[in-house]
Amino acid sequence: MVKKLLLFLTLACFGISSLRAQKSDEPLFKPEPHEFIIHSFRTESGVTLPEAKIVYGTYGRLNAAGDNAVLLPSHYMADMNGYAWLIGPGKALDPTHQFLIATELFGNGRSSSPSNTPEPFRGPRFPVTTIRDNVEAVHQLLTTQLGVRHLQAVVGFSMGAQQAFQWAVSYPDFMDRIVATSGTAKTYGHGILRLESEITALTTDEAFKGGDYTTEPVKGIQAFSIVWTAWLFSQEWWRQELWKTEEPAGTTFDQVVEHYRTNLIPGADANNLILQMRTWERHDVGTTPGFGGNVQKALGSIKARVLYMPSETDLYFPVTDARYEAQFIPRCSLLPIPSLWGHPAGAGASPADLKFLNEHIGEFLKQNPGGGAYWRQSACSPTPFSNALRSPAQKGM
Repeated sequence: MVKKLLLFLTLACFGISSLRAQKSDEPLFKPEPHEFIIHSFRTESGVTLPEAKIVYGTYGRLNAAGDNAVLLPSHYMADMNGYAWLIGPGKALDPTHQFLIATELFGNGRSSSPSNTPEPFRGPRFPVTTIRDNVEAVHQLLTTQLGVRHLQAVVGFSMGAQQAFQWAVSYPDFMDRIVATSGTAKTYGHGILRLESEITALTTDEAFKGGDYTTEPVKGIQAFSIVWTAWLFSQEWWRQELWKTEEPAGTTFDQVVEHYRTNLIPGADANNLILQMRTWERHDVGTTPGFGGNVQKALGSIKARVLYMPSETDLYFPVTDARYEAQFIPRCSLLPIPSLWGHPAGAGASPADLKFLNEHIGEFLKQNPGGGAYWRQSACSPTPFSNALRSPAQKGM
């Protein structure tokens, strides 16, 4: 049934489990869970949370030299399992040699969130936390609890890519490289309008009650879910009915749509959904202190080597936004993902996407500093790979 498709969506975009890691959908490596508490955490909005919690998971161990750490910041409503598609034998990341740290964003229901914070900051009174707030909290986690002073890389998908760019601007000497898939350094106007349409769909449910609901606003969450789904994959993905590659014969379009409507993010809290959308909306590396709102100047300050991998068909973060930003990043390789799978392509949505990401991210992370194939070209020029979209047959689907 269409449940398999829902599992795919959950894995690809919300990271609740492994994405195609094993046939059993069980990842070979599982993170060791931890928590980090920050007392009197002041947010960019000026609100101080008496206690802010970051939930995170680790794979492997920090070596004696302290130079094998890779940060994996989570994406929208994801948990610490959201990067299983990159971890394991034959993949880009190897926890037998690297120390992988997978952090969870504020607002996911596990790290500090509207749903788990006591008054006076419960529910709609929880402050809007920015991408920079999340980066600052994780910087404290790395340096004080884990003793990490430098990172091999920050690798991020979607909102994780937003964090990767912010890390490179806020702490330019803290990492050697960043990898950003299906995400940009700023949320532009059209993206904000898309998010506002989803927030509006959710909050117009009378049961929402301004965020002070006693039971989840089910109709509002379903309205949010169907709007979200409309943007998730490409138009061509829908025209070619590529959802059929995930489903047994006989599954109908109506069944697919209904399951997205009712099971997009099982158990999600409405205020948490909104909080992370507000975080997404406000992201802009140009507003980092010292750059006066100038995104070009902020991008120009990046010292880390950058592998920028937008999806060719992403409706959340259009490839045109990535092409615009890449030209300002000094040591950047722009490598669009040739996929029809839209936004989830950046998390290995199809077998071809998974192979493409792991091969090129793995190669990028292994390059010697200052050299390698990715740097034998002018800064920010496209890498020499075909950007042409391929048919399902050509993609081995």
